[in-house]
Amino acid sequence: MLVGFARHVSRVCVNLTIGVVCAALVSVFVGSGAYAQASSVDGPARSETTVAKSSVGVGARVVIQPKYEGSKESTVFWAPIVLPELAQKSKKENSVYSKVRSRIVYRGLDDIRIRVFGGDKFQAGATTGWISGRSQDSADLLKGLGDIDGGLTLGAYAGYTVGAFTIDAAYIEQLTGTTAGAQYRLGIETTREISDRAEITVRAGTTFASAEFMQTYFGITPTQSRESQSGLPVYTPDGGIKDVFIAVGGSYDVSEHWVIKAGARYGRLLGEAADSPIVQTPNQLSGNVGLAYRFYWNR
Repeated sequence: MLVGFARHVSRVCVNLTIGVVCAALVSVFVGSGAYAQASSVDGPARSETTVAKSSVGVGARVVIQPKYEGSKESTVFWAPIVLPELAQKSKKENSVYSKVRSRIVYRGLDDIRIRVFGGDKFQAGATTGWISGRSQDSADLLKGLGDIDGGLTLGAYAGYTVGAFTIDAAYIEQLTGTTAGAQYRLGIETTREISDRAEITVRAGTTFASAEFMQTYFGITPTQSRESQSGLPVYTPDGGIKDVFIAVGGSYDVSEHWVIKAGARYGRLLGEAADSPIVQTPNQLSGNVGLAYRFYWNR
């Protein structure tokens, strides 16, 4: 019981840390007067005239994902939602603000992107977030391998839009917790507005991982092999392509104040990641659904 309570407290601390990171980023943009938009606000005035109002949406999402990369079992937890929107412009206005959807974009818990500069074609900025750790008690196969501590991530990204599609690349590295090396993500996505209230985004891509990252999350050292309760063999993977994935996400404005966010992702481990002795299945499914409430000012 005490172990379960400790894990619950640990999970809450991680979620609060993510929330603090997001809130800090929001405060930076509010203080600097930068423009940020994460979802559209429905209303007659939006399509008729320029709207001068700002808001921030605050809520929570329920996330389901594999217990660890390669696991066939899932875990469920919650994470905060922060949707900053400053100086919203009319949807019909032909400006950089109407073409670039947001300054803060959620690509995953370990990949929250903050656009620093750019326009309707080229964008670039920083990435941050929280990468989940791995407990040796989360699966019998992992017992004896030791824990991997999660931590804060930091990196950079750049993207270029051609027509309805945006191609981007990101560099992500963990700063705190267990040092695990870098990941490099390439992706292509497109967003379509289904109605004045709803939009959907489809994204596909791949992840390259450094040899250090692959060894940390998929390798088995001689010491770990000796201590493994499952008798896992020594395994030393090289860096390279870790996975490919496709994701679908969307938002729906229930009202002027309430917005629903949801998404699903399918990933498949490849190469030396898929061949790891700890991988139970290369097919990795995850999803999330959340609800946020917008608070307005400058109305």
